Amino acid sequence: MQVGCMSTNDLTALSAGTFSGPTEFAQRLRDFMAVAAAQKWPHMVWSDVNFEDWPLRERAAVEALNAWAGPGRKLTMIAKRYNRVTLLHPRFVQWRGTWSHLVDCRVVKHLDDSEMPSALLGPEWFLHRRESTRSIGVCGNEPRVRVALTELLDECMRQSSPGFPATTLGL
Repeated sequence: MQVGCMSTNDLTALSAGTFSGPTEFAQRLRDFMAVAAAQKWPHMVWSDVNFEDWPLRERAAVEALNAWAGPGRKLTMIAKRYNRVTLLHPRFVQWRGTWSHLVDCRVVKHLDDSEMPSALLGPEWFLHRRESTRSIGVCGNEPRVRVALTELLDECMRQSSPGFPATTLGL
Protein backbone atom coordinates (compact mmCIF):
# COMPACT_ATOMS: atom_id res chain seq x y z
CA MET A 1 0.00 0.00 0.00
CA GLN A 2 1.30 3.46 -0.90
CA VAL A 3 0.51 6.53 1.22
CA GLY A 4 1.84 9.61 -0.51
CA CYS A 5 5.53 8.94 -1.13
CA MET A 6 5.74 6.51 1.77
CA SER A 7 4.99 2.82 1.84
CA THR A 8 3.20 1.32 4.83
CA ASN A 9 6.50 -0.16 6.00
CA ASP A 10 8.02 3.35 6.20
CA LEU A 11 5.24 4.83 8.32
CA THR A 12 7.17 4.49 11.55
CA ALA A 13 9.64 7.14 10.45
CA LEU A 14 9.12 10.54 8.90
CA SER A 15 11.87 12.23 6.99
CA ALA A 16 13.46 15.19 8.72
CA GLY A 17 14.89 18.20 6.97
CA THR A 18 13.89 21.11 4.85
CA PHE A 19 11.22 21.34 2.21
CA SER A 20 10.59 23.92 -0.47
CA GLY A 21 7.55 24.64 -2.60
CA PRO A 22 3.84 23.93 -2.35
CA THR A 23 4.12 20.40 -3.76
CA GLU A 24 6.69 19.30 -1.16
CA PHE A 25 4.77 21.06 1.62
CA ALA A 26 1.51 19.28 0.71
CA GLN A 27 3.30 15.92 0.47
CA ARG A 28 4.90 16.36 3.89
CA LEU A 29 1.42 17.09 5.33
CA ARG A 30 0.03 13.95 3.67
CA ASP A 31 2.90 11.91 5.11
CA PHE A 32 2.34 13.34 8.59
CA MET A 33 -1.39 12.55 8.46
CA ALA A 34 -0.63 9.00 7.33
CA VAL A 35 1.87 8.49 10.17
CA ALA A 36 -0.55 10.04 12.70
CA ALA A 37 -3.14 7.47 11.58
CA ALA A 38 -0.73 4.53 11.61
CA GLN A 39 0.73 5.43 15.01
CA LYS A 40 -2.59 6.65 16.49
CA TRP A 41 -1.12 9.95 17.67
CA PRO A 42 -3.17 11.11 20.68
CA HIS A 43 -2.93 14.80 19.83
CA MET A 44 -2.10 17.00 16.87
CA VAL A 45 -1.97 20.77 16.61
CA TRP A 46 -2.44 22.38 13.20
CA SER A 47 -1.85 26.08 12.68
CA ASP A 48 -2.21 28.25 9.59
CA VAL A 49 -3.66 31.56 8.45
CA ASN A 50 -6.56 29.80 6.67
CA PHE A 51 -5.46 26.26 5.64
CA GLU A 52 -6.27 27.02 2.00
CA ASP A 53 -3.21 25.25 0.58
CA TRP A 54 -3.31 22.24 2.88
CA PRO A 55 -4.41 19.01 1.08
CA LEU A 56 -7.59 18.73 3.18
CA ARG A 57 -9.86 18.50 0.11
CA GLU A 58 -8.26 15.21 -0.89
CA ARG A 59 -9.91 11.87 -0.26
CA ALA A 60 -6.62 10.38 1.01
CA ALA A 61 -6.30 13.10 3.68
CA VAL A 62 -9.80 12.47 4.97
CA GLU A 63 -9.22 8.69 4.89
CA ALA A 64 -6.06 9.20 6.97
CA LEU A 65 -8.03 11.36 9.42
CA ASN A 66 -10.75 8.70 9.62
CA ALA A 67 -8.09 6.10 10.41
CA TRP A 68 -6.61 8.42 13.06
CA ALA A 69 -9.90 9.39 14.75
CA GLY A 70 -10.93 7.44 17.80
CA PRO A 71 -11.21 7.49 21.58
CA GLY A 72 -8.63 9.64 23.30
CA ARG A 73 -7.62 11.54 20.15
CA LYS A 74 -7.64 15.33 19.84
CA LEU A 75 -6.96 17.72 16.97
CA THR A 76 -6.48 21.39 17.78
CA MET A 77 -6.68 23.77 14.83
CA ILE A 78 -5.54 27.39 15.15
CA ALA A 79 -6.27 29.87 12.36
CA LYS A 80 -6.84 33.52 11.62
CA ARG A 81 -9.97 32.59 9.68
CA TYR A 82 -11.73 29.46 8.45
CA ASN A 83 -13.70 30.85 5.48
CA ARG A 84 -11.34 29.23 2.95
CA VAL A 85 -11.71 25.85 4.67
CA THR A 86 -15.47 25.83 4.11
CA LEU A 87 -15.06 26.92 0.47
CA LEU A 88 -12.13 24.74 -0.57
CA HIS A 89 -12.24 21.63 1.63
CA PRO A 90 -15.81 20.20 1.67
CA ARG A 91 -14.59 16.67 2.50
CA PHE A 92 -12.74 17.95 5.52
CA VAL A 93 -15.70 20.08 6.62
CA GLN A 94 -17.93 16.98 6.50
CA TRP A 95 -15.31 14.97 8.43
CA ARG A 96 -15.03 17.76 11.00
CA GLY A 97 -18.81 17.67 11.51
CA THR A 98 -18.72 13.93 12.13
CA TRP A 99 -15.76 14.08 14.51
CA SER A 100 -16.47 17.49 16.10
CA HIS A 101 -15.98 16.04 19.59
CA LEU A 102 -12.30 15.42 18.71
CA VAL A 103 -11.62 18.77 17.03
CA ASP A 104 -11.05 22.07 18.83
CA CYS A 105 -10.97 24.98 16.37
CA ARG A 106 -9.52 28.25 17.61
CA VAL A 107 -9.26 31.72 16.05
CA VAL A 108 -6.35 34.09 16.63
CA LYS A 109 -7.15 37.71 15.88
CA HIS A 110 -4.18 39.56 17.39
CA LEU A 111 -1.57 38.44 14.82
CA ASP A 112 -1.03 39.72 11.29
CA ASP A 113 -1.20 37.08 8.57
CA SER A 114 2.60 37.21 8.22
CA GLU A 115 3.02 36.45 11.96
CA MET A 116 0.64 33.47 12.06
CA PRO A 117 2.59 30.18 12.32
CA SER A 118 1.96 27.52 9.69
CA ALA A 119 2.72 24.24 11.40
CA LEU A 120 1.73 20.70 12.29
CA LEU A 121 2.81 19.43 15.68
CA GLY A 122 2.56 15.82 16.76
CA PRO A 123 3.74 13.95 19.86
CA GLU A 124 7.37 13.83 18.71
CA TRP A 125 7.41 15.33 15.21
CA PHE A 126 6.83 18.78 13.81
CA LEU A 127 6.46 20.51 10.48
CA HIS A 128 7.00 24.27 10.42
CA ARG A 129 6.49 26.27 7.24
CA ARG A 130 8.61 29.29 7.99
CA GLU A 131 7.85 31.14 4.76
CA SER A 132 4.28 30.64 3.59
CA THR A 133 4.34 32.40 0.22
CA ARG A 134 7.02 30.05 -1.13
CA SER A 135 6.20 27.13 1.22
CA ILE A 136 9.69 26.87 2.66
CA GLY A 137 10.12 25.11 5.96
CA VAL A 138 11.54 22.35 8.06
CA CYS A 139 10.27 19.19 9.69
CA GLY A 140 11.77 16.74 12.10
CA ASN A 141 11.99 15.75 15.73
CA GLU A 142 14.82 17.96 17.04
CA PRO A 143 13.85 18.72 20.67
CA ARG A 144 15.04 22.35 20.71
CA VAL A 145 13.05 23.30 17.61
CA ARG A 146 10.03 21.28 18.74
CA VAL A 147 9.98 23.04 22.14
CA ALA A 148 10.22 26.49 20.53
CA LEU A 149 7.36 25.64 18.14
CA THR A 150 5.28 24.23 21.02
CA GLU A 151 5.77 27.46 22.97
CA LEU A 152 4.76 29.55 19.94
CA LEU A 153 1.59 27.50 19.38
CA ASP A 154 0.77 27.52 23.11
CA GLU A 155 0.93 31.32 23.07
CA CYS A 156 -1.41 31.41 20.08
CA MET A 157 -3.78 29.11 21.97
CA ARG A 158 -3.74 31.33 25.06
CA GLN A 159 -4.75 34.33 22.97
CA SER A 160 -7.34 32.53 20.85
CA SER A 161 -11.08 32.08 21.05
CA PRO A 162 -13.38 29.30 19.77
CA GLY A 163 -14.11 29.40 16.06
CA PHE A 164 -15.32 27.36 13.07
CA PRO A 165 -18.34 25.67 14.65
CA ALA A 166 -19.10 22.15 13.41
CA THR A 167 -22.73 23.10 12.84
CA THR A 168 -24.55 26.34 12.35
CA LEU A 169 -27.87 26.76 14.05
CA GLY A 170 -30.49 28.80 12.27
CA LEU A 171 -33.67 30.33 13.56
